[in-house]
Amino acid sequence: MNQLNLQEKRELLDALNYEIRTCEKCSLSATRKYALTGEGNIGASILFVALSPGAKEDIGNKMFIGPSGQVFNRLLQTAGIERQSVYMTNLVKCLLPNNRKPTWNEIEACSSFLGNEISIIQPQIIVPLGYYATRSILTKYHADPSREEMSFKNVNGKLLVLDGMKIFPLTHPSALLYNPSFEPSTIEKYSKLNSYL
Repeated sequence: MNQLNLQEKRELLDALNYEIRTCEKCSLSATRKYALTGEGNIGASILFVALSPGAKEDIGNKMFIGPSGQVFNRLLQTAGIERQSVYMTNLVKCLLPNNRKPTWNEIEACSSFLGNEISIIQPQIIVPLGYYATRSILTKYHADPSREEMSFKNVNGKLLVLDGMKIFPLTHPSALLYNPSFEPSTIEKYSKLNSYL
């Protein structure tokens, strides 16, 4: 796809976001309040891909406004990245009941939305947060996430170039809510992001 200007991006995103908000491809549409669309700077160089909205995000219809969001803001701030300079989206657009893991069918149902968001935003670098987002992005760019060297623990905090796209998997901020001891090493990884742009 050619480079899109901001107006073209906005028009394409508006159409895509309408599709996301009205989606009923899987059973999550029956339990969500909102199907969450991506948000942020549509001219961003960095595209973050989280797993799914949490309970606060589902009620507020905004990304990263719950406890994970506070950690995410802190990580960005420490890395010298302004939240309004990035674009953020989710792998699964609807709340997963009881914070359960997504099924592959649910991920698959949303995969075209994520693919279209990447095509429209045209980031320089994609930052999948956590295991599921990383696995999906690696698969999209033709890497095999089941191979040991591509497992999340081996690629976390490493810059990969796959099919011409820079991919930099990072720990999901929610992990620090359960394991605060990960914070120093996670801050170090987030801080590398600026140098890769």
